[in-house]
Amino acid sequence: MALSTFVKISGVTNLSDARYSSGMYVDVIGFCLDEASEKFVPPTLFSEITGWVSGCDFCAEFKDDDSHVVSQKLSKYQNISWIQHNHLDVLLEFADQGYQLIFEAPLQEIRHIEDEVAEKIKTKGIHLLLTTDSATLDGDQLKSVALIAKKAKVILAGGISPFNVKSLINDLNLFGIALEGGEEIKPGLKDYDELAEILEELEIED
Repeated sequence: MALSTFVKISGVTNLSDARYSSGMYVDVIGFCLDEASEKFVPPTLFSEITGWVSGCDFCAEFKDDDSHVVSQKLSKYQNISWIQHNHLDVLLEFADQGYQLIFEAPLQEIRHIEDEVAEKIKTKGIHLLLTTDSATLDGDQLKSVALIAKKAKVILAGGISPFNVKSLINDLNLFGIALEGGEEIKPGLKDYDELAEILEELEIED
């Protein structure tokens, strides 16, 4: 079994999410390295979680840290192969260091991506994670994503449901999607209903 498109699970904070994601053959599991976030995962917890999963890449998710701080934090986390950041200039400093890179940007702020930015993203092979709080995307948003996807490898985060995931991927020419990890109800117990339904829509038989 495999998934028909690239899938990243973001903001993972517990072993249940990580093992479930691995079992569903997602491509990348993301961990927040921003101490100010309630989803921050310290190095010891990261090691405990990742020691139990295999078959996925691990992504370090940053917000606003400069490149020096990013490097310092990365030295404390083993087996990170992806870096996600909301500042393109910081991300570009890691372009030739062997990492896969994700530039996170709100859809409303990057609806008309500048050619210069698009060129930097394209030439350095950077993925563009478009975020939105919208439960569903309206016509203008859909057009914007489709246009941006012609210039960059777009990973859509938001506006995704089990009912539209396939059409979004195909109609907008998405590189992939990103879904959010959640909180455990109690250790080892999670409600995976919508996450599971979306991933099941993407399953393909071997």
